[in-house]
Amino acid sequence: MDGVSHITFIVRDLARMTTFLCEGLGACEVYDSAGEDFSLSREKFFLLGNVWLAAMEGEPPTERSYQHVAFKVSESDLPVYQARLEALGVDIRPPRPRVEGEGMSLYVYDYDNHLFELHAGTLEQRLHRYRSGQ
Repeated sequence: MDGVSHITFIVRDLARMTTFLCEGLGACEVYDSAGEDFSLSREKFFLLGNVWLAAMEGEPPTERSYQHVAFKVSESDLPVYQARLEALGVDIRPPRPRVEGEGMSLYVYDYDNHLFELHAGTLEQRLHRYRSGQ
């Protein structure tokens, strides 16, 4: 296996998700099926960094949970993302308790109950911290 191919989010309103992904997170829209539904419903594709995201019209999750997708960002960029997302009026969550060395995060729900994390740490850093036991 080479890794993740793409991540699909089921959303009520594609235009609103486009705003969230492009204006809030800095994604670039690369495709809109616009009436040519090759899949289950109308969809749009985005690139966020080098990650392919798909948004498809449908019934999104009815409840929020901690299930999420996390994107790697630099810690110095977290305030920039927070300001952009606050301007969109989305729900930015308080950070969970952290121990020194596991990296800072910004948690945000989109308009359809999907949780996104912008994380400024690495797996190696977290494992090192957890192994130190302090």
